[in-house]
Amino acid sequence: MRLELGRRADYAIRAVVDLARHASATRRRTARTIADAMDVPVGYLPQILAELVRAGLVSSVSGRDGGYFLARDPSDIDLLAVVQSVDGELGSTVCVLRGGPCRWDEVCAVHVPWMRAQQAMLETLAATSLAEVVAIDAALDAGTYLVPEGLEPWTAAAARVGAGTPGPDPATTTSPAG
Repeated sequence: MRLELGRRADYAIRAVVDLARHASATRRRTARTIADAMDVPVGYLPQILAELVRAGLVSSVSGRDGGYFLARDPSDIDLLAVVQSVDGELGSTVCVLRGGPCRWDEVCAVHVPWMRAQQAMLETLAATSLAEVVAIDAALDAGTYLVPEGLEPWTAAAARVGAGTPGPDPATTTSPAG
């Protein structure tokens, strides 16, 4: 299963992370400065920033001393708002099994579980503030970030699943002393 951000959402998150790192209405950032710092195409970033401005997440000032800055405190901006500002409403509109439009009047076998999974993802994005993302980013830069228990890197999990070895079952695993 592929679950990844599109290019627009990726660039939008990079832009707001940069603005949050430099959060201050007096500390404006130009599109070029953000693009250079976050490895985003400078010709494309103004379009993304304009959508973030329209969504009320970013503010801008034109002129020689102009630039972009967060419209709200990073703790008041969630990832779902950032992603939806550039991608619109999230969620699958295609039936997982049949590939056609998914309609409640023609529910497929995995419709309800799939919708629960989508809802969990949306709730997680909504519960994750930009301040939390910036704190994780700073800890990663400092080399001090520890991945929370149970959230191992996807490559390790994918390798285990791909190899057909889900890991030990705690109910049947015995300790060396037992």
